[in-house]
Amino acid sequence: MMPALNADHLLSLRDVCIHLGKHTFGPFTLSIQTGERIAILGPSGAGKSTLLKLLARELTPASGQAVFCQRSLKEWSLVDLSQRRAILPQSHEVAFGLPVDLVIGLGRVARAYDPELKKIVRQSAELTCAAHLLERRFDTLSGGEKARVQMARVFAQLWDIEKGLLLVDEPLAALDPGLQISLMDAIYAFASQRGHAILAILHDINQALQGFDRLILIKQGMIAGDYPHNQITIPLLESLYDVRLVSAVTDTGETIVAPDLKQKIPA
Repeated sequence: MMPALNADHLLSLRDVCIHLGKHTFGPFTLSIQTGERIAILGPSGAGKSTLLKLLARELTPASGQAVFCQRSLKEWSLVDLSQRRAILPQSHEVAFGLPVDLVIGLGRVARAYDPELKKIVRQSAELTCAAHLLERRFDTLSGGEKARVQMARVFAQLWDIEKGLLLVDEPLAALDPGLQISLMDAIYAFASQRGHAILAILHDINQALQGFDRLILIKQGMIAGDYPHNQITIPLLESLYDVRLVSAVTDTGETIVAPDLKQKIPA
């Protein structure tokens, strides 16, 4: 039996496993609270994107239970689900050379009547520093510009929803440092104003430590740890990535970590 869920439980997994070919991922047991900021860390191929696809209902569990907003995840129609959770995938490509405003507007397609569509598309683009791209075609954009447009699509999808779920896979890829900061600030503000939870796959350890409440560590297809950000230690991260790390503390008290290029953890 799943444990009783309170109103703040947005999504919960209990002993969920996924079979992909000969590989098994899980069991995954976790819960996401309304408004939480959660980062998923782990080496390449560890199962981070698999977990995200499970939470997005792109993959079907082989066993276990998944509950979203007090209902079994499998009972949600895709139309209803799309109005409560939005996904920013790792790849930002679309199949055709669509206008940018149409790509952003795709976040609203589940709504039969949407009189605020144009306004929401523009406001979403402004929030991601993409308003100047609205007259362009998506296939003419750079990688960073495509990332901004796709994030605007996600914002448009959950613009008028409260207590939803943002699932993002490497949101900072292909962005310069200044734009990384402004876009993450926009994500935080957007989610905070609406009570959305954020679950983000990150390769940037420092971004996870500085911007997220909680870190889920994934290794070899399983959850290796689930910690508040202030309980993450250098040994935990070294064990996760099998690499030596060095650290420093900034003037504002934030810990910055980086690989020690001179050493590796012995096998």
